[in-house]
Amino acid sequence: MRRQRIVLLSNARIVLPERISESANLLIEDGRIARILDSSSDKTAEADKVIDLDGLTLFPGFIDVHIHGAVGVDAMEAGADDLDRVAKFLASEGVTAWLPTLVPATSEEYERAIKAISALMSDNWERGRPARFDAEKDPRRENEALKLSKELRAGRPRSQLLGVHYEGPFVNSEQCGALHREHFRTFKDSTDVDALPTINHESAIHMMTLAPEIDGGIELIKELKKRNWIVSIGHTRATTEVLDQALAAGAHHMTHFMNAMPPLHHRAPGPVGWGLLQDGVTCDMIADGVHIDPAILKLIIRHKSPERISLISDAIAAAGLGDGDYEIWGEKISVNNGRTQNARGSIAGSVITTLDAVRLMLSLGVGESDVARMASLNPARLLGIDHYCGSIEEGKRADLVAVDEARNVRHTIVGGKIAYSEE
Repeated sequence: MRRQRIVLLSNARIVLPERISESANLLIEDGRIARILDSSSDKTAEADKVIDLDGLTLFPGFIDVHIHGAVGVDAMEAGADDLDRVAKFLASEGVTAWLPTLVPATSEEYERAIKAISALMSDNWERGRPARFDAEKDPRRENEALKLSKELRAGRPRSQLLGVHYEGPFVNSEQCGALHREHFRTFKDSTDVDALPTINHESAIHMMTLAPEIDGGIELIKELKKRNWIVSIGHTRATTEVLDQALAAGAHHMTHFMNAMPPLHHRAPGPVGWGLLQDGVTCDMIADGVHIDPAILKLIIRHKSPERISLISDAIAAAGLGDGDYEIWGEKISVNNGRTQNARGSIAGSVITTLDAVRLMLSLGVGESDVARMASLNPARLLGIDHYCGSIEEGKRADLVAVDEARNVRHTIVGGKIAYSEE
């Protein structure tokens, strides 16, 4: 029988789901969190490798469910090697899993993008077969893989590519934001979903942002749920009545809350008022201080609570490159002082990473455990993978990020392996 590899992370502040452990050790066995121990415990003799974190703060690895690209790579045009470059960059920013996000486009462009995503997922799957939970310890997980799709590459692992997020094309043309209206669609029957290419991989996650008020919108939600897609409401002007129908059909999440939606009005609550009032609805938000004012971020947190909010980047290819003019989605997008703008004057995504969103939330006084929930556990729950990742708990996969007091990433660990270390 193959001997399990044991790694000890010593002398860490650990952000646990409900508290902070100010001085602790964490044992990793075969890619999973085996034990969390008081730092006074002497377990170094049991470890094959010891990494002294010297007081660094250990967060669960961040999960970004809405990202279009980074470091000059756009998911709509990328090849598998390009996507791998994004995954390497994200690991350096503490992001251990992500969903490349596609904007409305032609069928040919969708096919090309999905082909690249599929190729990278298949390549990583062949290089690193996933470990499985011990069925005797938890029979419910007998057939659930850990999905280590970014593990065991030649060299360090990368941030895991989990599947795909279609932002549209079934959205409202009156709330297009930076999306191109000419590619928007309505729903007539199941063949309209058949026309969207999917990832032929057993672990792939498929997510779609849609507007329920479009022609056939409620039936579209039902069709996607039959196919086990995650459905999110966004780029919408739906009334509360239609939103109630969408919720009943299976749409329980809202995309970049308050953005690409009509503003809250005292006689027309719309998506914003409805979303704030629905305890059964979660949302994600772009915490860059540009898409939403910091005071409104605090307002959303107060009403929705950290249990119902996920942080996303909505980053575009310019992320990680600094200010300048970039050709993205067939148009010029300018970045000035961290704010994006297209030729129509609309904000066109962001240039942050989840790490930047985490820093902003902490600066607003949100507690570390709550921020970890928003950056890791809640996205994992949205994707249905919180049973094996998203928080620092015994038995879960060791996806971790160690940051210093300035919230700079010093180490990122994916599946128990070092994916990034500051030189």
